[in-house]
Amino acid sequence: MSDRLSPLDVSFLYMESATTPMHVGGLAVFDPPEEGFDYECLVRLISQRLALVPRYRQKVRFIPGRIANPVWIDDENFDVTYHVRRSALPKPGNDAQLRELVGRLQGRRLDRHRPLWEIYLVEGLEGGRVAVITKTHHAMVDGIAAVDIGTVMLDLTPEPREVPGERWAPMPEPGSAALVAGAVTDLVMRPTQALDTARSAVVDARATAGKAAGLASGVLQSVVTMARPAPSSPLNVRIGEQRRFGTAISDLDDYKRVRKSHGGTVNDVVLATVSGALRAWLLTRGEAVTPATTIRAMVPVSVRPAGSAAQMGNRVSSYFVDLPVGETNAVMRLHQISHAMRGHKESGQAVGADAIVQMSGFAPPTIHSLGARLASGMTRRLFNVVVTNVPGPQFPLYAAGARMLSMYPVVPLAKGQAVSIGLTSYDGGVYYGLNADRDAMPDVDVLAGLIEESLAELVGTAG
Repeated sequence: MSDRLSPLDVSFLYMESATTPMHVGGLAVFDPPEEGFDYECLVRLISQRLALVPRYRQKVRFIPGRIANPVWIDDENFDVTYHVRRSALPKPGNDAQLRELVGRLQGRRLDRHRPLWEIYLVEGLEGGRVAVITKTHHAMVDGIAAVDIGTVMLDLTPEPREVPGERWAPMPEPGSAALVAGAVTDLVMRPTQALDTARSAVVDARATAGKAAGLASGVLQSVVTMARPAPSSPLNVRIGEQRRFGTAISDLDDYKRVRKSHGGTVNDVVLATVSGALRAWLLTRGEAVTPATTIRAMVPVSVRPAGSAAQMGNRVSSYFVDLPVGETNAVMRLHQISHAMRGHKESGQAVGADAIVQMSGFAPPTIHSLGARLASGMTRRLFNVVVTNVPGPQFPLYAAGARMLSMYPVVPLAKGQAVSIGLTSYDGGVYYGLNADRDAMPDVDVLAGLIEESLAELVGTAG
């Protein structure tokens, strides 16, 4: 039987439009070995590792009449060379040119008639480096799993690990009648799905809040947060189809030093760093910044059970955090964010947000698609910016002998969002990727530079 997309996974397909492609991506830069790292090498590597990610040879098929969520089916005409592509930078091949290319590629939607992913090998970088740009639809994977899926082409040593050989034979594509029959069978066999999900949400709430009222508290907190409009901000504008991409680099030890000196978590320090950068960015634009000025961030949090990070699909909740950009003191910004994050965790807000997302799946899929699009249109009211932090491995990784030097995430934009900020830690570094609307954020590189300056300010306060 074909795998059916979950309500949350399919919502990313329903939310997609010409101006809001719903794929996550990444930029990784490599130092090739002496024997080189070319397109044929990447195609061979990906082909060998596809058995580890079967979803990469499957495509989405919608059910006639949309009486149920769509399913994943094998692509009988799968062609790896369609998905693994080649590009090159003109001289001098600098980082600014690479960021420009990333922005152009990430603005293009994936072809829904094929498996929902692409990988580009970029040659011609300064210093003999090569880059790999990835695009994977959000319906396939969330941020935590994206790290695991990305590493299937990576190894712990320059010598590639052995992967068992595989002779893949695609399953025949089901016809419309079979798809409808499968959907009806699912509905008949699982009539208590809503009750089961509600019961599991209560169990999760008890574990999170430590009391039976945790779910109610969490849902109530989410409703209160969403009912209170996000502050007006130049981060919320009508966006187009084209993108810019900015990057910032920092050291993980700096975040740990600040945390040790002032308390909180590494993620609190990250949010305080972003707050300081956004404050300075508003000032460079001549925006009015008062002591009461805030910017609301949506901070996705994985609620995937321990030990299941390699599974496909989305298990994500969200915190809504008002970043105190009006506060002039960097340490006070950190303390305010730490206090707010503790309050959200204790209130069970993440459980409430997750429960709301799950409940939307109980409506017929056609209504669900309308609800998802409505939610996308309301994001300007709910929050100003997305900030997602996914920890990565703290040791070097290799692809066919090429050492990975850096890795930057690309987080999709929702309607009305001028920029999204993603970051991941890798081998002692913290790498920020800023995916931005091309017209609304011509100064995305300014904001990226201010992230590094904001962290330096916090580090300067640490003992």
